[in-house]
Amino acid sequence: MNNITLQDLINLLEEYNPEEIGFVKKAYEYAEDLHSGQFRQSGEPYISHPLNVAYILAELHADRDTVCAGLLHDTLEDTEISKEDIAHDFNQDIANLVAGVTKLAKMNFSSKQEQNYANTRKIITGITEDVRIIIIKLADRLHNMRTLQFKSRFKQEENALETMEIFVPLAYYIGAYRIKSELEDLSLQYLRPDMYEKIKEKKLRVEEDSADCLKEMLSTIRNFLSDRRIPNEIKVRTKNIYGIYKRLNEGHKISDIHDLLSIKIMVDEIDNCYRTLGIIHSIYHPVNGKFKDYICNPKTNMYQSLHTTVFGPEDRLVQTQIRTFEMDKIASFGLTAYWDAEKGNARVVMQQDLKDKFQFFNSLLEMDAMFGDNQEFVRQVKSELFADKIYAYTTKGEILELPKGSTPIDFAYQLSTDIGNTMVGAFVNDEVVPIDYTLQNKDRVRIITDDLSFGSRDDWESKAHTSLAKRKIREFNRI
Repeated sequence: MNNITLQDLINLLEEYNPEEIGFVKKAYEYAEDLHSGQFRQSGEPYISHPLNVAYILAELHADRDTVCAGLLHDTLEDTEISKEDIAHDFNQDIANLVAGVTKLAKMNFSSKQEQNYANTRKIITGITEDVRIIIIKLADRLHNMRTLQFKSRFKQEENALETMEIFVPLAYYIGAYRIKSELEDLSLQYLRPDMYEKIKEKKLRVEEDSADCLKEMLSTIRNFLSDRRIPNEIKVRTKNIYGIYKRLNEGHKISDIHDLLSIKIMVDEIDNCYRTLGIIHSIYHPVNGKFKDYICNPKTNMYQSLHTTVFGPEDRLVQTQIRTFEMDKIASFGLTAYWDAEKGNARVVMQQDLKDKFQFFNSLLEMDAMFGDNQEFVRQVKSELFADKIYAYTTKGEILELPKGSTPIDFAYQLSTDIGNTMVGAFVNDEVVPIDYTLQNKDRVRIITDDLSFGSRDDWESKAHTSLAKRKIREFNRI
């Protein structure tokens, strides 16, 4: 059981938002009063759940309205209160957030399945209205997964599966890696308890066996950086249990997982990231082919870091991640790091950056506009957005994220409608390929266009994989 108290929440707020403590206390007392007499399956008073959700949000340094919405997030569903009451007693912003995370009422649907699809759609598309809705849902799901032991076996598996299918991809897309990793491990614990325990033991053994090697590396690297007056902080990280499980499932042995052990080095500026890389390579031999520059080429959720795998002491392979302090915050917390970086303006900047910098956001808007039916929408999101990805390069070195199974047609339309409509051929890795060629990870793609071409053919729609390409082809052929 979690023993988080109101005082714990206040202590956390004291660190970053002390002036709002009175307002948050009011929301707590309001929720406590409304949930009075309600209990969780653990036997705890129900208020312990919203309090834990608010605490998880405060750990992310969430703004006042988000923390209050965390405290009130179940009031519309489980009490007699209305959205208008919350708007009147608090503000419209909090009322909108609480309504955004509230499930749609049963009476609006003819079947439980229909209601489930509608609610799943509501969760997923919540991000288009206000990204804070998704962050509250992630905090809610995280606490529910932490206390899943009180549910029936069937419910445990159902919740764990839904977490892996919906909430883990959402956490990944907004860059909330810490939440993503914990949700993955908690889900695996219920879906494959035998494997979870086995890998947990192996992981502990690797950590114990590697302790001396990592200690030596940390000390050596620290000394080298201090001698060169590079401000730094160094941490050790072991891959999460689900991450190891996934690699083992792909046929790898534990000894093959080059990023099983990682040393995270944080420095003050980008120039010093590259200087540090040179220092690491001068001390430890790098493994060829295991270097990635996510600073010049950030991941599609804005993750930035240099990754290099080196031969450490005792012949151990150790991945080294080098980034600035600011990049490290984004790497751990994703968009939620904006609460610290942007203070009062965070919500606006989060929403704007989602629109401008996160490729999945526009794909989601596209699907929401295309599919009226909730079941079709959810299926498409799972198969296109939440399925395995490939990352292909343009001729300028920009990275496009596409669902596995995509073709040059999808690539062309992702670049622009005009490029898709005037495409006459494609080169992949400097070789001509058919337009229905299945793109692979790290392919370099050059689309050949001709302004005098007849445009997309009718049969292209069946060769395209993404909703965007299919819709654009359909529109072109209607003209």
